[in-house]
Amino acid sequence: MEDTSPLLEDSGEQSTEWAMAIAKAKEIVNGLDQVVLNIAVTGETGVGKSSFVNAIRGVQRGDEGWAPTGVTETTMEPKEYPHPSMPNVRIWDLPGIGTPSFDAKRYVNKVHFEKYDFFIIVSASRFRENDLKLANEIKKTKKKFYFVRSKIDKDVKNEIEDGGGTEEEILLKMRKDCEDNLRDLGGAPVFLITSKDLTKYDFPNLVDTLKRELPVEKMDVLLQSFPVFSKQSLDWKYQAFNKNIWQVAAASGIVGAAPVPGLSFAVDTAMVMSFLTGVYRSFGLHDKALEKLSETVDKPILGEVKKSKIIQEISKYMLTSSMQPKLLASAAVNVLSLIPVAGSIAAATLSYKTTRAVLQQGLDELYQVAKKVLEMADLQ
Repeated sequence: MEDTSPLLEDSGEQSTEWAMAIAKAKEIVNGLDQVVLNIAVTGETGVGKSSFVNAIRGVQRGDEGWAPTGVTETTMEPKEYPHPSMPNVRIWDLPGIGTPSFDAKRYVNKVHFEKYDFFIIVSASRFRENDLKLANEIKKTKKKFYFVRSKIDKDVKNEIEDGGGTEEEILLKMRKDCEDNLRDLGGAPVFLITSKDLTKYDFPNLVDTLKRELPVEKMDVLLQSFPVFSKQSLDWKYQAFNKNIWQVAAASGIVGAAPVPGLSFAVDTAMVMSFLTGVYRSFGLHDKALEKLSETVDKPILGEVKKSKIIQEISKYMLTSSMQPKLLASAAVNVLSLIPVAGSIAAATLSYKTTRAVLQQGLDELYQVAKKVLEMADLQ
């Protein structure tokens, strides 16, 4: 979730009860960010590792945290690239295996295999001897690895121009060549992708595979962090965020029980907007994501989305007018919380229910906007 500190500090409250309630609320809400996901992207030099790292983080050239790309080896040591809105998701761009600085024999120790949850091995053509050696070393650690052949758009275009057949025929041939090359690994699957457009080719299949094979808590983090590329991927994100609502509402309940006038409304507002801002970014509804999508599909999507009331107000870090009355109802919590024991229990219950309802409404509204975006972009 986004940092709620600026909003909380605006209240001017300095009491001990305030500090204790805020600390407990932060403990619960921050628990949503405690599941750390480390993804390693590796392969030989010049195969498009950095481009892939940028693509799965939704980062474009010129953005803060952009991973430098180039035809020569730009990565000389493991480089961590945190997700722009989910710092607990860390993408690691590993040095190209087989370079003078990192030969295959020393590679495993130098990049610290133990820290990563799974590996993406990238190639721009055939998977070579170093890739196979790397895969065998990963197998020894009992960790998952996935083969990705990148730059497929360029390869398909060149093959068609050279009379190599239809796109479908070319993709079948490329897949077979890769799988034959990896036969000694027991028929490892290969995912054909282009980092320029993750909606095409096999990226959706890669995410579906990861979804099936990762532990549940890691899966939810992965789904929230990856870009939206289809209606199905949006549904996955929605389900992952829906699981988190009760935790934020529980934090609201704890704060609601604190006998500090004005505390519950201030904290609830901060937590609600923090949660919904995270959803807004994950659903790809911020300007940069929509500008890129508009360019990709050649449609004026950004302008249409900006007409949405919830987008206008969340982008200004405000509650929508339809949510405010519900959250203001929690003002009654301030009176109830001053009544010893029974009043605190009632206040906590009311705060929990109110915040949960507001979060559900906001999530549902953002989901509907994101679905409309996919329809406008002809992405199903």
